[in-house]
Amino acid sequence: MTEIETPSRGGTSGDQTSGDRGASGDSAAARPAQVDSAPADSAPALRRAVRILDLVTAAPAPPTAAEIARALGLPRSTAHGLIGAMVDLGLLARTTEATLRLGPHLMNWASGFLAQFDLVGEFRRLFEGRPGFEAYTITLSVREGSEVIYLACCNSAAPLGFTFRIGMRLPAAFAATGKAMLSTLAPGELSDLFAGSWPAPLTPRSVGSLKALESELAAARARGYSVDDGQIREGMVCLGAPVADFSGKAIAGVAVSLLEREATPGRLAEVGAQVRAIADDLSGRLGGPGNRA
Repeated sequence: MTEIETPSRGGTSGDQTSGDRGASGDSAAARPAQVDSAPADSAPALRRAVRILDLVTAAPAPPTAAEIARALGLPRSTAHGLIGAMVDLGLLARTTEATLRLGPHLMNWASGFLAQFDLVGEFRRLFEGRPGFEAYTITLSVREGSEVIYLACCNSAAPLGFTFRIGMRLPAAFAATGKAMLSTLAPGELSDLFAGSWPAPLTPRSVGSLKALESELAAARARGYSVDDGQIREGMVCLGAPVADFSGKAIAGVAVSLLEREATPGRLAEVGAQVRAIADDLSGRLGGPGNRA
């Protein structure tokens, strides 16, 4: 089994930092020992900024500056000064309703984290010394919009009539890994994703509408894995499952490919259980909910 790897992508993470419990008056700013967790003089402004980011992240709706100050027990002048600086730095962004949401600069940090987190390496290590998968081609991909991008592949010796290449993009609606990741989206997210146009079919079997895709995704959720029944390449069947990070969000998908003539109902059930086990194992390695029932 030949393995190819490229720089990885993975999930996102946020630090949970204990913070301040200051009084409501402005004089509280002069008493950091009562505001921030020990050690008291350890960058109180930074601790407050992290608490603000945590609050905005967890809020069900974008909060106002006054709501942030009230929720964190911060003096209004302190909160407004921090929020203003965080907006200037791109850590927060103001909405047209005068509320606050996370800012674009955080994506730079997230990208750096993902670049350092070795998703492909974990995929590779998963198969080291693990027999039983030599007969299959196994792929790892991530979703970017309505497409999937292939990051790694373990190729079997059996010819599939199709070559998965690192960096290849395919419509998520047709690919097993894409279907697996799409199955975790809310209905509104799914319809928004394909609101512009539907991807051109790759084979006569490529799913042709959002309604048909929704039916496929419901079946995937029920059985625990998705099926590409010749939608990428006629004569090839792929079964996929989502890979989740610590938050439970699907950050990648894995798929096992085999020839259509091998895809008997019994074999599909067997391979489907295997691909689900692979995805669960990889999720567990990434801090996600591995070994799901």
